[in-house]
Amino acid sequence: MSGATSNLAHKTFQKAIERWPKDPLRPLQLQDVLAKRLQARNSLLPKHESGLTGTAKADAERKQVNALYSLIENRYQHRYKPQGVTRKLLEPESNPTYYKVLMQELEEVQTRTWLQAWWIRVKGKFRFKP
Repeated sequence: MSGATSNLAHKTFQKAIERWPKDPLRPLQLQDVLAKRLQARNSLLPKHESGLTGTAKADAERKQVNALYSLIENRYQHRYKPQGVTRKLLEPESNPTYYKVLMQELEEVQTRTWLQAWWIRVKGKFRFKP
């Protein structure tokens, strides 16, 4: 019984890893780390919990899968909604367009040529006034 439960937990964990979004700012992606851990140890549990047996192991694996899905689905963000704080965080009074410009830059960076990237770097070192 626990083998079938463990197999189901592995499949569910693998689906959760596939749903995890890629982060363009990080060189090492979380889903890659989790997939390596799953393949290398053939277990969802950390080393200190790997000695568990039977239903305790199945429960621990279920908790691991549930924790991953709660992060993917933003359960805590929906449960504990900040009231009015989100706008203040994303649009600070000192520079209200900072995060919009940052996201625009991240999207543009993928399509730039090396010459465009070099020119932007040079422009950043000098202040040209039109």
